[in-house]
Amino acid sequence: MLTRAALALALSLVPLSASAEVVRTERAAFRITVIASGLEYPWGVAALPDGRLIVTERPGRVRLVGTDGRLSPPLAGTPATVANRQGGMLDVALHPRFAENGLVYLCHVAAGEGGTSSTITRLRLSGERFEAPRTILSVTPRVDNGFHFGCRIAFGRDGMLYAGFGDRFQMDRAQDLADLNGKIVRLFEDGAVPADNPFVGRAGARAEIWSFGHRNIQGMVVDQATGALWAHEHGPQGGDEVNLIRRGANYGWPRVTHGVNYGGAPITEHRSLPGMEDPLKVWVPSIAPSGLAVVTGDAFPGWRGDLLVGALRDRALIRLMRQGDRIVGEERMPMFGERIRDVRVLPDGRVLLLTDSRNGAIWRLDPA
Repeated sequence: MLTRAALALALSLVPLSASAEVVRTERAAFRITVIASGLEYPWGVAALPDGRLIVTERPGRVRLVGTDGRLSPPLAGTPATVANRQGGMLDVALHPRFAENGLVYLCHVAAGEGGTSSTITRLRLSGERFEAPRTILSVTPRVDNGFHFGCRIAFGRDGMLYAGFGDRFQMDRAQDLADLNGKIVRLFEDGAVPADNPFVGRAGARAEIWSFGHRNIQGMVVDQATGALWAHEHGPQGGDEVNLIRRGANYGWPRVTHGVNYGGAPITEHRSLPGMEDPLKVWVPSIAPSGLAVVTGDAFPGWRGDLLVGALRDRALIRLMRQGDRIVGEERMPMFGERIRDVRVLPDGRVLLLTDSRNGAIWRLDPA
């Protein structure tokens, strides 16, 4: 396998072209192409129909990336963002009919009465600017800290918008159905609540909620072949989880966890309880997963149908092998010292990675 030093040298010499070095894995081989660099803590990326990319930077910017790797100036009309600690401009997703309506959804941190909240804003992309902003959702109650925003978003096969949020480092919020923190929500594209959401009409519960008991969602993807919604979240010290998300289900935090508190103190004695969903994959110690994708297309047939997970702490790309709804194996591919923030699969099956640093980059894995 290619050494870290060799790849770093290759990429520094050819910053916008393919590295000649080949990375060989169990069922694939690839080269890394640096699509763009010089991004400040890039967090989310999406592919436009014309081959360009749209990418967020956590300090509060959104840019377009041309097919030649050119970075646009920060897009005018980007909503205001509070970029403190883990917060800022986070995820981005395109409307399923983006080619017709130009609608882009941003998940970012905004200030309001009582503190800050994860906020979803819908905008129309026009040239190199945003127009017609509309707030789709602000997570409440707001909290006055800079932790555990979550903020991953994805559209389902049902056309609904799914969004996952963290517990804001106040763990009991995840079990409180009157609180949107620590939840996955399901909404119409305009923010309206579907009548078939599981808690519609239930006293003391927010109708937006689809599932609850989450600590800090950092990856979410819909398997377009099956319609299944997958998500992963950070545990505390150990206990990162991958879950198959089910309507109305409780994923347990903080009543069950495979992790312990920072410093080693126990959070709970339970790893499983009746009425709570068990994770399909747990990492102890933590890898700090970020970004999640299902492999489709023809570029990497040996990976097709598997999940790809970025790892911040472990500085790796991880392939989770699937058989139906089960995870049956894992392959770790070290990413040469880079923290991986997001993972996306292009329509042809090639893979995009975001590196998480002050001088972050967009990498593409091309089959060798």
